[in-house]
Amino acid sequence: MDLVLNILKIILSIICIFAVIASKLKLSNWWIRVFDFPRIQLLIMATLAITLYVLPFLSFKALNITGFLLVLFSWFYQARKIFPYTLLAKKEVKKDKKASPENEIGILVSNVLTPNRHVEKLINLVKKKKPNLVLTLESDKWWEDQLTVLEKDYKYQVKIPLDNLYGMHLYSNLELENTKVHYLVEDDIPSIHSSVILPSGKAIQIHCIHPEPPSPTESDTSLSRDAELLIVGENVKDPGLPTLVFGDLNDVAWSRTTRLFQKISGLLDPRKGRGFFNTYNAKYFPFRWPLDHIFHTEDFLLREIKRLPSISSDHFPIYIKLKLKPENDQDDKKEALEEDEKDWKEETIEKANPKILTI
Repeated sequence: MDLVLNILKIILSIICIFAVIASKLKLSNWWIRVFDFPRIQLLIMATLAITLYVLPFLSFKALNITGFLLVLFSWFYQARKIFPYTLLAKKEVKKDKKASPENEIGILVSNVLTPNRHVEKLINLVKKKKPNLVLTLESDKWWEDQLTVLEKDYKYQVKIPLDNLYGMHLYSNLELENTKVHYLVEDDIPSIHSSVILPSGKAIQIHCIHPEPPSPTESDTSLSRDAELLIVGENVKDPGLPTLVFGDLNDVAWSRTTRLFQKISGLLDPRKGRGFFNTYNAKYFPFRWPLDHIFHTEDFLLREIKRLPSISSDHFPIYIKLKLKPENDQDDKKEALEEDEKDWKEETIEKANPKILTI
């Protein structure tokens, strides 16, 4: 039994230590970037490893002391990364309990999983939450046909049915203006950019994105995803209108790329101080992290944010309601970029050879 526990301790230690090293490497290989995702799981693994180190009946030699200290460091490293998304952290976006329907917008984002056929579950959620905007991702022609029932209440639509897991459909019961569909980095991965007119007559800007993830089945590197996020961040850093960026970013909230996206854009994350809101993987509880995001400028206050029940996709839908209040008293959260961050941003965008730089 002691041998089994010692082997387990060694394996957990190697994983925890390598995960920290991988996070520090500015490489885009998928097998490096994959360690950005499971920080919650890595924290649990480090906790288990630390427990094994301090068990009184296991040997504790000099080599063990070194391993223990390295794993302890990895525990604090992972805890620091995810802490802003715990209930103990300060909230980045203030909540407003006072309703103001003419200046509110509700958004439902759902990666539907192309082969999923339980469209009725999504339709029922839309009927229940009554969002102003519904964004579906991975939606193909079959999904488009099934979702025609929404068109009576959502008369403004942007339809991009694709069979490559990057189809995208936007349904709105608010007027859309100056709508554009761009393929920022890859020829077959679209994004939607539009102005939305609130009931009050005020306009806001939205950007709907779903970049390609780093994985052995889709992209060998994170380059395409990173570049798309950074390009969008550059374009919204000085917005002329209150702005929202949302979709399946195929990146976690605590990664270097998403962190840099926030620093560049100055956008706020309403999850900070409220929880992880893990939307993926809906099918496997041990492997969950936040992949679907809704960021916004300081012009909004939070009314509601919620992860919705499963629609039999590998992603949970997420819902948010925001209130436009330009005179709000939220603190300025913008941070200056460090020189190495500027260099990495420019190098990443240049390497990706994007189709469009201005959206």
